[in-house]
Amino acid sequence: MTEIKIFCPATIANLNCGFDVMGLCLEGIGDEMIIRKVADKGIRITKITGADLPLETDKNVAGVAALAIFNAAKPDCGFEIEIHKKIKAGSGIGSSSASAAGAVFGINELLGKPFTRHELVDFAMKGEAIASGSEHADNVAPCILGGFTLVRGYNPLDVIKIESPSEIYAVVLHPHIEVKTSDSRAILSPIIALKDAITQWGNLGGLIAGLYSKDYELIGRSLQDVIIEPLRKKLIPNFDEVKNSALNAGALGAGISGAGPSIFALCKGQAIAEKVAFAMSSNYLDTGIPFDMHVSRVNDEGVKKI
Repeated sequence: MTEIKIFCPATIANLNCGFDVMGLCLEGIGDEMIIRKVADKGIRITKITGADLPLETDKNVAGVAALAIFNAAKPDCGFEIEIHKKIKAGSGIGSSSASAAGAVFGINELLGKPFTRHELVDFAMKGEAIASGSEHADNVAPCILGGFTLVRGYNPLDVIKIESPSEIYAVVLHPHIEVKTSDSRAILSPIIALKDAITQWGNLGGLIAGLYSKDYELIGRSLQDVIIEPLRKKLIPNFDEVKNSALNAGALGAGISGAGPSIFALCKGQAIAEKVAFAMSSNYLDTGIPFDMHVSRVNDEGVKKI
């Protein structure tokens, strides 16, 4: 095999109580990439559609991630990468991580899979650092592994995949405004109150327990964020109103997707998810800001060949 076409799914990171450690993978929303094995050594990005991104390998998320796996594998060949962006940059649903994950997955496939999917997460994180200024895996982990993921630790990297309860649906409202990850990180406080930390630890433990036990009520009770959301929500017009509309329509919980501006809700069953999507979109019409709506099951496979 000398060429591969890849679907690189969107993701929701943080899930309220799991800042930088929790994420989930979405179905049907994602980028496409084509990667070719060539004789000349090195990594070259030959084409980008759907976004104004640099073709220079060392300035592109996919290029930096590709270099990480290339330098580790030391193959006697090179790779050309085409990127067809369908996830808008700065949307809060893992645009940069889709590029990074797709690059390392595709190269690994063309090399005969010398690395496991868990090992690919570490390479993809190198690319994420270009977009956000730090290596973090809350988006690239679910994009590569599928399902829900927990990043237990970074030194060494320790990622656990959690299969999604069958009835979980995600609703995402994506306003057509840009919130850069670096900007949304800049407003966070490096110091938090102990009582808030205790609350957040309890919610994170409850969310993981709820996912494993398929206890939807526990999942809903745990989707609370007392540390990050109060600071970041000011960057998203009508955030409180949209969140409340989702909860009133039956969502288990709602919050900021990644760094924003997208707002997500988790729901039990497709019927409730569609009702929640209608409530969220009806509310956001008042802002006059264009937006997209997505209703998706949790994608348990992650990045894949197409």
